[in-house]
Amino acid sequence: MTERHVPRRHDVLLVVDIQNDFCPGGRLGVPRGDQVVPVVNRMAKRFAHVVLTQDWHPPGHLSFASSHAGAQPYQTIDVEYGAQILWPDHCVQGTRGAAFRDDLDVPHAELILRKGYHPGIDSYSAFYENDRRTPTGLASYLRERGFRRVFLAGLAFDFCVRYSAEDARRIGFETVVVEDACRAIDVDGSAAATRRQFDALGIACITAAAVEGAAAKG
Repeated sequence: MTERHVPRRHDVLLVVDIQNDFCPGGRLGVPRGDQVVPVVNRMAKRFAHVVLTQDWHPPGHLSFASSHAGAQPYQTIDVEYGAQILWPDHCVQGTRGAAFRDDLDVPHAELILRKGYHPGIDSYSAFYENDRRTPTGLASYLRERGFRRVFLAGLAFDFCVRYSAEDARRIGFETVVVEDACRAIDVDGSAAATRRQFDALGIACITAAAVEGAAAKG
C-alpha cells in the first residue's frame, strides 16, 4: 500500500522550472519533460502553498557554450566557483523559451522565484547560486512564513531539482522529492547519482500517488 503524505499547513510544494525551453522542442529539452505537467497540476491542488521557480538568464550568460570560443554544449569547464557544464542558450529573459508551459495550471502559486539572472554565475538550486554561498532569498521567505517541509517537482530531476533538494535538506527543511513529477537530463549517469545522493542525505523520494487524493491542510 502506498504511504500517504498528507500536505499540512507547514508544507510547501516547490515546482522547479517547468518552462518551454526545458520541454521537448525547447533549447534544452529534457526528455519527456512535458509529461510532468499534468502530474504537477493534479498534485498542486492538494497543496495550500506553492512556489514556482523560473530560470531567467540574460543573453551571453556564463553557462552558455556560445559564450566561450570553441566550446560545445555539455562540455565542462572550470570557472571561479568550480566546474560548470556548458549548456545550449536557454531560458533567455523575455523569450518564449523562458516562459512557463501554457498548460501549467497552478493559479494559486504564491511566489515566482527567478534564478540564474546574474551574468557570471549559474543557479541550479532555488536556494543558492552555484557558488553554494550566494542566497536567492527563498530560504528566508519560507522560514518567515513558517514552512517546515518542502516537496519538490519539476525539471530537471538531476540538476535543478537535485540541487534545490540538497540545499533544502542542508539548511534544515524536511525534504521530499516527487520523482514521477520530475524528469532527468541524465548527463553521464547524473540521474543515478542523484538517487544515490538523496538516499545518503535522507531525502525521501515518493510518487505523486502518495499525495493525490489527500486533502490539503491550509
